Order: sequence, then C-alpha cells, then structure tokens
Amino acid sequence: MTLSTNTTLQPLRRHLSRNRPPAPSQRDPFFDNAKFLLVVLVVIGHNWAVLVRDMETFKAAYTVVYLFHMPAFVLLCGLFSRGFTGTGPQIRALLARVLAPYLLFTVVYKALQTALYDVPFSLTPTEPVYLLWFLVALFLWRITAPVWRAVRFPVAIAVLVSLAAGLTGIGYELALPRVLMFLPWFVLGLRLRPEHFHRLRTPAVRVLAPLVLLAALVLAYARAPHINANWLYMRNNNAELHTGSLDYIAMRLGLFVVSAVLIAAFFALVPARRTAFTALGAATMFPFLVHGLLVQTGQAYGLYELLGGLGAPALLVLALYGAGVTVLLSSAPVRRALRPLVEPRFPGFLTPAEQPGRAVDSRRGSGR
Repeated sequence: MTLSTNTTLQPLRRHLSRNRPPAPSQRDPFFDNAKFLLVVLVVIGHNWAVLVRDMETFKAAYTVVYLFHMPAFVLLCGLFSRGFTGTGPQIRALLARVLAPYLLFTVVYKALQTALYDVPFSLTPTEPVYLLWFLVALFLWRITAPVWRAVRFPVAIAVLVSLAAGLTGIGYELALPRVLMFLPWFVLGLRLRPEHFHRLRTPAVRVLAPLVLLAALVLAYARAPHINANWLYMRNNNAELHTGSLDYIAMRLGLFVVSAVLIAAFFALVPARRTAFTALGAATMFPFLVHGLLVQTGQAYGLYELLGGLGAPALLVLALYGAGVTVLLSSAPVRRALRPLVEPRFPGFLTPAEQPGRAVDSRRGSGR
C-alpha cells in the first residue's frame, strides 16, 4: 500500500517541485532572467532612439518598449530593496555600488563628449549625464525605502507625489523629475514579494501575454504619428507637454494602467528555469553603464545615419546588435576589466573602528 501511495504521489511531487519558488537563500533564476532581458531592452531602446523620429516602425516598437521596460526595472529595484533598513553595511554598499560608479562614469561620459565633440571638459555632478540619472534615482529611492515602509498607503502616496511632480516646474538637478515620476513603481516593488511574480505564470496568463504585447504593438503603430515620446521619459511637466492639469493627470493615470498590463505580460513570459543567459542577469550594471559610451560614439561617427538607410530592417539589425553588445558587456573578461569602475569596494580605511577588518564587500548588501 505504501509503494502504491508513493507511486501515485510522485508525479504530483515532481510538479510541485518544479513550480515551487526557490527558497529565500537561493538565487531565483526567474529574476536574473528578467533583469537580463530588461537590460537588453534598455540597450536596444537607446540604439533605436536615434532613429525613432524618422520611421513609424521604429516609433511603434520603441513606444511599446518604453511603456514598460524602465517601470519594470524600477519595480525590480524596489523588490530587491525590501531588506534595506539603512544599516551601516547597507549604506556602505550603497555608496560603493551606486554613488561611486555614478561619479566615476560621470567623468568617463564627460571625457567622451569632450573627445567626440571637442567641447570643454566640465563636471556638474548634480546634473546627471545621459543614462546616469538612473544611478542617482536608485540611490535616492533606496535610501528612502524605510520611509515607505513606515507609512500607510505608500503606493497611493507615491502616485500623488509622481503626479504632483509633473504639475510643477522642478529643475533637473539630481534628475528629480524622473526620481519622483518613476517613484510609484519602486514603492510598488517594495510592497510585492517574489510569489506575486510567480502567480503570473499560470497557463491562461502565459497565453494572453503575447497577445497583449502584440495588440500594444499594433495600436502603437496605428497611433505612431500622434505619439509624443516625451510622455514616456518621465522628465517633462505638463507645461512642457503642452497639456492642461486635468488632461495631464488623466494621461499619466492611463499610462500607469497600460504600463502595469504590459509589465505583467512581460513577467509572464520570462523563463523561470535556468537558461543560457541566467548568469548574465547578475551583472546587468556592466552593460547598462557601458553601452551608452558605444551609442554616443556610434552617433558621433554617423553609424545610425548609415543604418537608417536600410529602412525597416534597421530595426532588427539594431535589436540584434543591442542583444550582442549586452552579452559581450556581461561576459566574464569584460566584468573583470571593468569591476574597479562598476563595482568598487568601499575603502577599508573608512570602515568604522568598532568593526576592524570588516570592510564591506560592495557586491553584497545592496540588493540581490
């Protein structure tokens, strides 16, 4: 009888084992897969951006990608910040892994602009260069994580803050418009747990997900001539977008809903098992920070004008190029070469005396 019972239950146990989320001590391949795919979309999006004004095909695909890829990235940042309480090791890791790379790459990007365009070299650290706004935002979001856990209705409050930021004339110092406008996604991530993402992996949702993304692409193509991509960057207020307050609020709320649907569709399609690119998902900061140097260099030397002559096929060429660049910049040799810039360690001599010999490892304690 025992043998029969075990034989009967064995398929069920195998099914539960395959679909059970990993234990907290294990690294979940689902999230590494999601991070890698999102950074691929970031790289592709920045390569598409140069041609987006010239071709409706680009604009449609670009619009769909920008509706969800940064909100999804910010959402994951919130999820990985759930354990941030502001302890000494966490603060030191944040300084080493976020603030230090921001300052280092600010110098690198400014130097590149000087070399490419023969402009005077100058540094204004409070005004983020190009994609480096994200590091400033991540620093500010994470440092405020304990605040959002201490208040009731944090997501609703963050939405109100986001809308208010778009109705005021906030300057771009510290990328504050983007920090505040993307804030609801970070706060929502703080409120979610890994099992919420695994619930999206039901057969029904996985069937609907590609249909949702395809419908969004078709609609974006139909509306391409009327789409203003500035709505997607979360850096312009209602006056800059030439819209009234009520229309602005309605549009932003609509964008929240659309982005949420597309984010759910994306996560539903992310593989939950280990894949050929899972390990690369642990090193997304490398391609994120470095690919912009290639984009700006290519733009300065006319690469995108040349590809624009291909017409619609340039969309695919740049997508493949972006994916290839992401893989290359995530590879072990590149990581070893760039680690002092991308993942510097907190200086041991600055570690408090009450913790001798325990200089924090910047590759731990600031997230996953």
